[in-house]
Amino acid sequence: MPSLSEAAARPSIIVVIRSLVDFEQLRALRREVHRNPEPAFVEIGTAARIKQAIDGLPVRVLTGKDAHDLSSVVNYPSPQTLDEWEARAVASGVPAESARYFRENGTAMVVDLAGDRPGPRWGLRIDIDALPMRESADPAHFPVANGFAATNGAMHACGHDANVAMGVGLLHRLADRDFAGSLRILFQPAEEGVRGAQTMIDAGAADPIDTMLAVHMAGEMAMGSVVGSFTGGMATRKLKVDFTGRASHAAGSPETGRNALLTAAMAALGIMAIPRFSSADTRLNVGTLVAGDGVNIVPSSAVMTCEARATDDEVVDELVDRIRSVVEGAARTQGVGAALAVMGQSSTVSPDDEVIDRIVEVAGALPEVVEVIRTQAFAGSDDANLLIRHVQRRGGKGAYLMIGGGSPGPHHSADFDVVEEAIPIGIDILASLIRQN
Repeated sequence: MPSLSEAAARPSIIVVIRSLVDFEQLRALRREVHRNPEPAFVEIGTAARIKQAIDGLPVRVLTGKDAHDLSSVVNYPSPQTLDEWEARAVASGVPAESARYFRENGTAMVVDLAGDRPGPRWGLRIDIDALPMRESADPAHFPVANGFAATNGAMHACGHDANVAMGVGLLHRLADRDFAGSLRILFQPAEEGVRGAQTMIDAGAADPIDTMLAVHMAGEMAMGSVVGSFTGGMATRKLKVDFTGRASHAAGSPETGRNALLTAAMAALGIMAIPRFSSADTRLNVGTLVAGDGVNIVPSSAVMTCEARATDDEVVDELVDRIRSVVEGAARTQGVGAALAVMGQSSTVSPDDEVIDRIVEVAGALPEVVEVIRTQAFAGSDDANLLIRHVQRRGGKGAYLMIGGGSPGPHHSADFDVVEEAIPIGIDILASLIRQN
């Protein structure tokens, strides 16, 4: 069987028809990525596999500081964690030198493919990370039954493995360069927790883009269904608060201590008591609280994580301001220090009608697409919205395309999966969209 690069050298196979070889190799790539899932910022093997799958194509690949700026990332994986995932990547078959490169330089990748004539620059976000959860071991679960279920404690429970296959497949489909303009694919780490897009924005990766697209599998939709674009969604801020107090003997000298645990508990209750807004749908949640050293010690430290979401970007900013006030007030009450940091963020999305109309037109012309929904309200949060908004603010356009994935279970569940035949549908839509400039 020829490699993906060899297949790309034969446009009559890749471009005109989707041959069995093309689909088999896309499926094999998807299964290899699914078998070896990696959480946020440790997608070392995934990045290496993407790079290997596009070797030989007429592309320019940007990595490291040219692809993302990691300087402001809160809770970036520790050296020990990076070492562990590097070793896992090598054990899974990734060449040691490639694993070491992405371990040391980060896992984001920007891939540019130029057409053979002038035209606009398209951008496409492909998320590559997995979730820190275990996959179902049920023998009836399709990845288990076919021998590619994950066993390393992480799972592609949101379809990013299929998204990777779509991105790689699109580069091979367009490798004949028979289109106007250019395509820039942003293979983005750390979508879960909405942490990765801002790092790519900070590196300038989205600056040259005229039309910014995101594509994603929609597990709850049947294969053959397409949504022209998500709309709305929830802006979010994921927050981490470090409380610093003073330890003392809980019986012998409690008055000399400064209780970080009590302060964090007060802040947690205060955050959940922040009033909701009449002008937007809002969500608040305190997710974790870790504190203390022993039953007879006044706790000197505590770490709390929480999140705010809203269907309005200004409202989520206001919620964060109020959370900050609650934290600072609780800290002053107990004489404890508190430092609040944003771990992840996203915005709402307002796609452009012109782009949606073109997606709907292209998708509706494909025989394998049986249903086209022009727009659909987005109930969650995705930091691809930040990329779309960034391009729009610079005068460009954007939309968030959804491809029906036919999962037997909901997103972020142990039995999530996608119908693999949906992957070429996404490639068909994107390739046709770019070729028909």
